[in-house]
Amino acid sequence: MATLLHVDSALWPEPASASRAITAAFRTAWGEQHPDGTVIYRDLNANPVPHLNTLAASAGYTDPADRSPEQAAAFAERLKLIEELEAADAVLIGAPMYNLAVPSTLKAWLDQVILMRRNVGVENSPTKGTPAYVVASRGGSYAPGTPREGYEYVQNYLQAVLGDMLGMEVDFIVPELTLAHIDPAMAELAPLAEASKAKAHEDAVSKGKAAALNAAAA
Repeated sequence: MATLLHVDSALWPEPASASRAITAAFRTAWGEQHPDGTVIYRDLNANPVPHLNTLAASAGYTDPADRSPEQAAAFAERLKLIEELEAADAVLIGAPMYNLAVPSTLKAWLDQVILMRRNVGVENSPTKGTPAYVVASRGGSYAPGTPREGYEYVQNYLQAVLGDMLGMEVDFIVPELTLAHIDPAMAELAPLAEASKAKAHEDAVSKGKAAALNAAAA
């Protein structure tokens, strides 16, 4: 039975969130193709994971037999998150751009699940080859050739940590110009925003179906 790990990090609920609307479309398409599959859902806004602290971090580099009771307790909570990621056949992440970067809640989750000598820095990482679909919504455009291209830190960062470090196969869905309907200075970009939204929804549905079919065939 295939498993989809779905992680949302937007501050706003679905009707007001571009990333949540697109991840929901992906998840629905995945479920329709794989009705017997399992979806593990984490809403990092409603239920944020703790920031990585000294105990949980040091426990990751300490032999289990040598961990203090406090280290063991802290690592047990971290291990749940790591095992969720490693057991997933596909991962879906909603990653809106806030102040040029990912939400702090998403960064906290990534810090918890990335562990050297377990899923990073080892040849046979359990996350190697796992498809990761990232909905990277943003209020403006940071695409190549745009004036703000140099400020694109969301896709670059997530490709580095998910793809280069964890060895996952990263695929981005990018609804952009999401502020065009509420910022008068961007009003003329509204048609482009609608086109981007429609394309993102189309991509989410097609990629959600493909991810489910690939998981079923594996």
